[in-house]
Amino acid sequence: MRNPLAERVINIPPSGIRKFFDVVNEMDDAISLGVGEPDFDTPWHIREEGIYSLEKGRTFYTSNAGLKELKVEICNYLKRRYDVLYDPDGEVMVTVGGSEAIDIALRAMLEPGDEVLIPQPSYVSYVPCTVLANGTPVIIELEEKDEFRLTPEKLLEKITPKTKILIMPFPNNPTGAIMEREDLEKIAKIVEEKDLFVISDEIYSELTYKGHHVTIASLPGMKERTVLINGFSKSYAMTGWRLGYAAAPKEILRQMLKIHQFAIMCAPTTSQYAAVSALRNGDGDVETMREAYAQRRRYLVHALREMGLECFEPYGAFYVFPSIKKFGMSSDEFATRLLREEKVAVVPGTAFGDCGEGYLRLSYAYSLESLKVALDRIRNFVERLEKEQGLR
Repeated sequence: MRNPLAERVINIPPSGIRKFFDVVNEMDDAISLGVGEPDFDTPWHIREEGIYSLEKGRTFYTSNAGLKELKVEICNYLKRRYDVLYDPDGEVMVTVGGSEAIDIALRAMLEPGDEVLIPQPSYVSYVPCTVLANGTPVIIELEEKDEFRLTPEKLLEKITPKTKILIMPFPNNPTGAIMEREDLEKIAKIVEEKDLFVISDEIYSELTYKGHHVTIASLPGMKERTVLINGFSKSYAMTGWRLGYAAAPKEILRQMLKIHQFAIMCAPTTSQYAAVSALRNGDGDVETMREAYAQRRRYLVHALREMGLECFEPYGAFYVFPSIKKFGMSSDEFATRLLREEKVAVVPGTAFGDCGEGYLRLSYAYSLESLKVALDRIRNFVERLEKEQGLR
C-alpha cells in the first residue's frame, strides 16, 4: 500500500508545549504555569448572552463572514480602541479563534516558495501554518538586549526578493515584549519600501502594561498592507468559545473568506452572540483582568529576580521569560527536572524557536496563591541546582 501521508505534514514536529502537560495530568499535586489560558471565568453578561441565544433557538448557521451585528461591533471596537477604521461589509470576518485567521491568511496570500518572515521566540503556529500553505518560513531571531523587539536592522538582514509577508507577533507570546509606536513606524517604513505585507497577530492587545497598544494597521499606508488578527480568548477569558476575527483589505479578505467557506462554513453561532455583549459591555471586565495580571506580573518578576534568575520585564501578554543560562542546562532539561523534582510545569523556551534556548516561559494567568506555591518550589529547585554546581 502506498504511503497515505503527506511528507510536509510528517516533517512538522508536534507542539513543544504539550508534552509537559500530558505528564502534569497524570501527576498528583502538580502545578502548571504553562498554559496560556486566563484563570478568570468568562464574565457573566457574556455567558448570559450565549445562554439567551440558545434559549431563543439561535442555533443555525450565520453568514460565512459572521453575524453582521458582531462585525459592526468589531469595527466600532477597532475604531474606539486603536483608531483604525474598517467596513463591516467586506473588510472584517469572524473566525474560529485567532489561529484559524492566521492559517487562512497565509493560505490566501502565499504562492509556493514565497518567504514569510517570522520573528522568534513566538507563537508555535506560525511556522507550521506557513509550511502547510507552501510558503518558506524565514526566522528572525529576537534578542533580550533589544527587549525582544523587532529592530529595523534585523528585519533588513532577512529580506530577499522572495519575501512577501512579515508576521508581527506583538504583544508577544512567550516573551511579553511589545512594539511601541516609534518601533512600528520604523518597521512600517521598511515594509512599504520593500513592498511587503503584514500579518499582525494582536490577540494580546488588551493586555499591555506600558501605555496603550498601537496596531501597525493604524499607521499611514499600512492598513492596505495589513491583515489584523485578534479575538476574544485572552481579553475576555473566552478560550473555549473559539472565536477570533480578521480585518483586512477587501481583496485579501475575499480570498480568506473563500477558504473559510469551504473548510469551516461559519464560526460558532452561540459564541458570536456572546461576543457582541463582550464588545459592547466588556471594557470594565477587561480592565479588571488587566489590573490583576499587572499585579501578578510585578510579583512574579520580582520573585524570580530575587532568587537569582535574570528576567526581562514583560510589558504585554501574561508571560515572563526568565533566563536559566547560568546553569549551563538546556531549557528542556531544566523544565523536565523541575517537573520531576518539584512538580511544577513550565515551557522550555525552545518550544517557541531555537533562539528560545536558555529561557523558560512561565504564565501568570493563575491566581496569586498558585503562583506563590509554584515559586516556592522553583526557589527550592534553583537553590539545589546552585549547590550542585557550586554557584552559591
